[in-house]
Amino acid sequence: MSLVDYAGRLLAGVDEVGRGPLAGDVVTAAVILDPDKPITGLADSKKLSEKRREQLFDEITLKARSWSIARASVEEVDRYNILQATMVAMQRAVTGLSLQPEYVAVDGNRLPAWDYPSQAIVRGDNRVACISAAAILAKVTRDREMVAYHRQYPEYGFAGHKGYGTRAHREALQKYGPCVLHRRSFEPVKSMVGDPDMGDERRQTREAVD
Repeated sequence: MSLVDYAGRLLAGVDEVGRGPLAGDVVTAAVILDPDKPITGLADSKKLSEKRREQLFDEITLKARSWSIARASVEEVDRYNILQATMVAMQRAVTGLSLQPEYVAVDGNRLPAWDYPSQAIVRGDNRVACISAAAILAKVTRDREMVAYHRQYPEYGFAGHKGYGTRAHREALQKYGPCVLHRRSFEPVKSMVGDPDMGDERRQTREAVD
């Protein structure tokens, strides 16, 4: 059965945010929308303003029949690799739903190893409402966390780039070295952690992580 054939009321959408950044967890969400409580404006979370995402976050959590937010930690990303860590986080999100989904639609081209009838949909966050809802929950959650981390580690600028490898972030890494939020399996962090010629300030940061 494909998604076009599904006609029930327990369709779960699943999406992730944070596969690409150099720092922070991968955050996933699963959402079962309520057909009797439609939500206007669901779309690819990246195409929405921050204000609109925040508004939709509140509406989704209020109106959805069930929703769940999960994650894979930085340590799990480094241990398993980013793809497998993402699959684990998606499994956790679906398992966390208060209702058992009849069918699961996942953004992207891969599915976790589970027994749910399911389909991977490329650009699903722009095509399937429940996936869009999941993407919004995941992005708002992760963005809020990175803003909170900025207060703890202001030198890296997490509030602005959310952990992605922007020029400013890479320059901060060169100056301060990685902190506990950085993914050691990602370059340039991987090379920095193993670099014996780091300056004293950067070496101290690395040793604090260890």
